[in-house]
Amino acid sequence: MTLKGQIHDDMKTAMKAGDKDRLKVVRLMLAAIQQIEVDQRTELNDTAVLGVLNKMVKQRRDSISQFRDGNRDDLADIELGEIDIIENYLPEQMSDDELDAMIEKAISATGAASIRDMGKVMGALKEKAEGRADMAAVGAKVKSILGQN
Repeated sequence: MTLKGQIHDDMKTAMKAGDKDRLKVVRLMLAAIQQIEVDQRTELNDTAVLGVLNKMVKQRRDSISQFRDGNRDDLADIELGEIDIIENYLPEQMSDDELDAMIEKAISATGAASIRDMGKVMGALKEKAEGRADMAAVGAKVKSILGQN
């Protein structure tokens, strides 16, 4: 079953169970997926759906920081709950050790020697780490490693 199909089935399950919070988030996910499919006039595969879900998580993390700055912890808690539901559909996140090993391997494989080679390293990492790690954090780590060289 595709990831989109699983999300659709979970919507039905949430409707039957009367789980309004989960239903709201699942409907938001399906709406975001459908919007991209309509805009691009294509059917999204699992990788593209993961990209949509990662974007949704990132948006909610940004909102949480803004809500916390505005002393709106009640809204931040709602966003945290939504993140928990969305993350159920994402692959398990990499540990820092796994990520560091992958970065070192990508640096040696691409022959990167300075910060100017960051694009090559990030290109190599994107395929392997997408969906399993925050690419902004990966970029910061690569930048710090290459900046030391």
